[in-house]
Amino acid sequence: MRRILAVDDDNDILEVLKYILEDSGYEVETLSNGYNLFNTIREHQPDLILLDIMLGGLDGRDLCKHLKAGKETHDIPVILVSASHYVSSSSLNQEGCPDDFIAKPFDIDVLLRSVKRQLDLAA
Repeated sequence: MRRILAVDDDNDILEVLKYILEDSGYEVETLSNGYNLFNTIREHQPDLILLDIMLGGLDGRDLCKHLKAGKETHDIPVILVSASHYVSSSSLNQEGCPDDFIAKPFDIDVLLRSVKRQLDLAA
């Protein structure tokens, strides 16, 4: 079973993501802040990370750059999610950038297609 780590400071969004993704056959771990991100990754070894851009005092774009620069984490697909920011398609798949972007509020089908596509590409 493919493992997904969803990181968002809004617990309602985490509950929705967990429900949708588990209903689609994924194992889902949630994290409500970015401070324990790397420990959680080591512990749960996700196949994909859904990462909110605005995480309280942290910026998901910076966390993504650290993930993509890390020896143990650079191959994990990262999908940034945000209601207040936009990541242009031209900036995707560049060094340190996310593998995909989903705007909030997200369409369930768009979310599931993006997750499947990134997991298929990483396989």
